[in-house]
Parts: sequence; C-alpha cells; structure tokens
Amino acid sequence: MEIYVKLILSFNVSDMDFMNQTLLKNIKNSISEIVPKKKIGIAFSGGVDSTLVSKICSDMGFDVVLLTIGFSESHDILFSKEVNEFLKYTHHILEIDSETFPTITSNIRNVIDTDNLSWNENCIAFHYVSKLAKSLNLDTVITGNGIDELFCGYNVYREAFSGGEIRINEVMGLKLDNELKMMKAVNVVASEFNVEILQPLLSAPFIEYAKTVPICEKIHSSDDLFRKHIIRKLASDVGVPEISCTKRKKALQYGSKIHKSLVKIR
Repeated sequence: MEIYVKLILSFNVSDMDFMNQTLLKNIKNSISEIVPKKKIGIAFSGGVDSTLVSKICSDMGFDVVLLTIGFSESHDILFSKEVNEFLKYTHHILEIDSETFPTITSNIRNVIDTDNLSWNENCIAFHYVSKLAKSLNLDTVITGNGIDELFCGYNVYREAFSGGEIRINEVMGLKLDNELKMMKAVNVVASEFNVEILQPLLSAPFIEYAKTVPICEKIHSSDDLFRKHIIRKLASDVGVPEISCTKRKKALQYGSKIHKSLVKIR
C-alpha cells in the first residue's frame, strides 16, 4: 500500500479527481470513435487493463462478451474466472489444444513471416481469441493494448527510470511503434476468421492525450513493481474489482502459457 500512499501525497484530491475524470473522458471518447458496434468481444485476462476496458464499455451500454484463451489451468483462465465472479458479464473460454498447437504456430509464423518471438506469441494468442469470437458470431474484438506502452506498464520502464523523462519517452516511442506494427500483424491473423481486433487506446488522439499525463502518475521509481498508477486509480474509481486493480502485470503470452509451450517446440 505504500506506493499508493505516495501517489496520494503527490497531488491533492481535486487534482487527482480532475486527472481521473479527464482520463476516463478520453478513454470513452476513443472507444466511441473506434468501436462501431454495440455487441463486442473483449480479450480478457482479468488484469487491470482488460478489466477496466470491459467495465467502461459495459457502463457505456455496449453488450460485452469476455473472451479468454489459454492452456488448461493457465493463469489467465483461472484468474479471469475469479475476476468475473464480481463482474458477472457473459464470459467464454477457449482452452488451447496441445496436439494441434504446433501446426497452428507454424502456420501463423509463415503468415506473418517474422522471427520476433513476441509478435509470434501475440499473433498465436489472437488467433485463438478470433477463433473463439467467430464461434460466438462476434466479428469485433476490443483490447486494452496501449495502456502498458503509454502508462509505463512494462519492466523496461523501471530500467529507463534512472535516465529521467527523456529516456522514458524514448522507450515509450519505441514501444508504441512496435505495438502499432504488431497489431497490424495480429489483424492479418484475425482476418482468417473475419474478425477485426480493435485497440481504442492506440488511437492517435488517445496517444496524444496520454503523453500529457505526468510521468509521476505512471511510474514512481526504478523499484516500482506496479506502475500504471493513474490507470489503477481510475479502475478502482469505476468499480473494477480490487483483485484486478492491484494485480501485477502478467503478459498475455505468459498468462496463457503460450510462451512456455512455444519455447518447447521451437
């Protein structure tokens, strides 16, 4: 809790309320501008990013269907179920078949034509998300991609902290460039199922806004294991379950056990 006490001491209550209200407004605006349909799938791990997006979309009147993928007993499957005990949204899970996994990963690697491990892992994950969406007659899936890039969610931001805001912003630029390119590859894979993967929080207006949020609202030190503080505060404010608000990041490829399984067959 100490890390959150420091956040509270940094700004008075009215400043924090204003920043959170502005953040919420910009998230809602981006969702409204990017998402064309009222019934949507949301790639859902139970982590703060996907749960915040799910909660806001639901509050905006979208018909939300949570989509979770992973190997049997993977972290994401177990944790997403736990979080949705509080949300009680429609929730569907697809367990990855270990027997067909090697063939699917090989096909995806051929399609996106890259040796970048992270790109392959994410494309594999969204292959299964898209497959699940298609089985439910959903053709639009929303993700929380962009939050980690824009609000210092990755460990690399801890490493960059000693270099000050200049270094943090350099890392942010590289992360954003990679994520935008990777999500294009993800949509190539998703198109096999006639599914579109949308990232409202990677829109140009939202990126421009997020860069104005003070770094101290995102990360506090090189020892900051939580990061994304303004996101976590907003999540708490809008009613995201506490177990999600305080959950440390676990990337999709790790939470689903895709990374572990892919490394075994490479």
